[in-house]
Amino acid sequence: MNEAPTPAPEPGYLRGLNPPQREAVLTTDGPVLVLAGAGTGKTAALTARLAHLIATRRAWPSEILAVTFTNKAAREMKERVGRIVGDAVEGMPWLGTFHSVAARMLRRHAELVGLQSNFTILDTDDQLRLLKQLILAADIDEKRWPARMLGGLVDRWKNRGWTPDQIDAGESEAYANGKGQLLYRQYQERLKALNACDFGDLLLHMLVILRTRRDVLDLYQQRFKYILVDEYQDTNQSQYLWLRLLAQERRNICCVGDDDQSIYSWRGAEVANILRFEKDFPGAKIVRLEQNYRSTPHILAAASGLIAHNGGRLGKTLWTEEAGGEKVRVVGVWDGPEEARRVGDEIETAERRGVRARDIAILVRAQFQTREFEDRFIAVGIPYRIVGGFRFYERAEIRDALAYLRVIAQPADDLAFERIVNTPKRGLGDKAVAKVHELARRAGVPLMQAAAQILDSDELTPQARRAMGNLVGDIARWRQRLAELPHPELARLVLDESGYTAMLQADRSAESAGRLENLAELTRAMEEYENLGAFLEHVSLVMENDEAREAEKVTIMTIHAAKGLEFDTVFLAGWEEGVFPSQRALDEGGSASLEEERRLAYVAITRARRKCFIFHAANRRIYGQWTSSIPSRFVTELPPDHVESEQTMSGGESLWRANWSERADPFADVARGQTRGPGWRRAVTGGFERTPARIVEAKASAVSLGNPGRTDIALGQRVFHSKFGYGTVAEIEGNKLEIDFEHAGRKRVLDSFVSVS
Repeated sequence: MNEAPTPAPEPGYLRGLNPPQREAVLTTDGPVLVLAGAGTGKTAALTARLAHLIATRRAWPSEILAVTFTNKAAREMKERVGRIVGDAVEGMPWLGTFHSVAARMLRRHAELVGLQSNFTILDTDDQLRLLKQLILAADIDEKRWPARMLGGLVDRWKNRGWTPDQIDAGESEAYANGKGQLLYRQYQERLKALNACDFGDLLLHMLVILRTRRDVLDLYQQRFKYILVDEYQDTNQSQYLWLRLLAQERRNICCVGDDDQSIYSWRGAEVANILRFEKDFPGAKIVRLEQNYRSTPHILAAASGLIAHNGGRLGKTLWTEEAGGEKVRVVGVWDGPEEARRVGDEIETAERRGVRARDIAILVRAQFQTREFEDRFIAVGIPYRIVGGFRFYERAEIRDALAYLRVIAQPADDLAFERIVNTPKRGLGDKAVAKVHELARRAGVPLMQAAAQILDSDELTPQARRAMGNLVGDIARWRQRLAELPHPELARLVLDESGYTAMLQADRSAESAGRLENLAELTRAMEEYENLGAFLEHVSLVMENDEAREAEKVTIMTIHAAKGLEFDTVFLAGWEEGVFPSQRALDEGGSASLEEERRLAYVAITRARRKCFIFHAANRRIYGQWTSSIPSRFVTELPPDHVESEQTMSGGESLWRANWSERADPFADVARGQTRGPGWRRAVTGGFERTPARIVEAKASAVSLGNPGRTDIALGQRVFHSKFGYGTVAEIEGNKLEIDFEHAGRKRVLDSFVSVS
């Protein structure tokens, strides 16, 4: 009697996978959409599927297209697959990011779009420089229509898969009264002349080629037997069209993603791409990964109950075999400072119970929210780190604002003066600044004083002298106003009158709004200190603390930056209407933005493994103004059975009442903010006009010009100047000389710039 054959041992890459994960791996033929909820092991399933295709010889490694969104994700996938299939993974030239794979294709077919195979890929700075040249040539006011705004439009058009010919009048109208399409066309022509492209072109050019050259499309449709896509919910229109073209012939495409975690519409991602997968690929297999390996049942139930309020989703419910765990704690506090104090107290309690700082995170909707936590943690000694951005006082716009304030408080602060001398741009080039440095070194005076002295000479061009005079006069006037205005009001005045606020307002990029929020938070933070000196001292102490590099730190980050991460304990701050969901998002995107904000809330809750705290404040300072807040609608949408609510005013209300008694009206700044128009600005500046006489007056009050001059120079003496050449001294007034130059005529210069011939 023959024995039954021994079954083949199960491949190692299938061990440990749950049934839906196995289904995602073993369903190799036809279109497959893997809906992978947060913490459900989608990376393990995707890696095992890739290994399965190679191990079972369904395709050679070179016949598989696998695309991710980041180089890190591509690297991790390659390493994981390599541990399973060994050296075979080295034969996968088509595993990478969308842009790296598209660039590889484009170099093979560059001539079809007017490029050579060795084309250059421009970075953002090069792109903006080229756009500025085109804007200048078109006689467009770049201050009103900044290059960054045009660059953002071009990037959006390319993300949509649109060439210049596909831009309609409505889209073109978005820039310079209808010149958007023309400038886009000129930009593309200029790129071809330079044998260059930007990142958007990598996919756009390949789309054009695949649409217009059937032979090239056939080549890749036959080459790629299988296509795998990670984070499909984050694809933009261009990426979606590119994938659909490549997959239409064989239809062996597997997309892994989560429609509930689509949170990047601001950079072109379209959740509709994953929602219409079944329509694009009829008969597609849908596999739902719902078993969560990260969070407790209460956390998962709270997140699932919240996201169920979204209409545009395919639907799934996370669950876990784990039992027990604490409910999500919703904590109402009086104001933002109390929120920071309460979170700090909870962190210290958790650490005493053995929770490591690295396993604790604070997630915020906007970057400006981090400031109060940073200040509180500095005060009580909780080490922290900012992930996905700079610490509050390290951000460029904050450093710029602080530099202005430092120069006002201490004119001898050369480092601060160097930072603001041409920020924002005021026509002071490197040569002009170098002249000021040269004078400062020779005369042994601070840069601010040298800048004032150089105005009495012809060392600078008329334009540079005028710009430098305005700056010196402004700083002198702001120093005078410091004695008259509260220092937070002075800071707002400086940001307005320096042109810094206008510079950010003219920048139409996605980041500029956040920078303006950060500056508003900076001026609000100043109100907690008696004077400007005390505030600047506080900032110095904070920056000193930044140098400490403790191994264990609490993480502070935005929710967007937290996607893909997990922590034992998570604090979610600022869950109030207008903060989260963001009022700006709702105003700009309506119901679609509300659903994305809710997906963002879902992502935030599912970062927590063991404990999740949600905080909302009854009062909060936003843009420097007190506002009475109501809890976010997301708080009311949480399922009550999985939430434990707590309202606390521990110390906050009494502190607020004390502040009320100290100020006749704690909301007076609201009224001031509402009147901050041109008339208000003239009122607080005393109607100051930048006339030369006023500049000289302000300059004289700003610095001491009592330089007696050099003793080795006399009337009639022959001297040499590096710019004007040889000349004869005609008049002497202190350290200022009138010199008749042989070729430049009579000029007024400072004695430190000449040598005795």
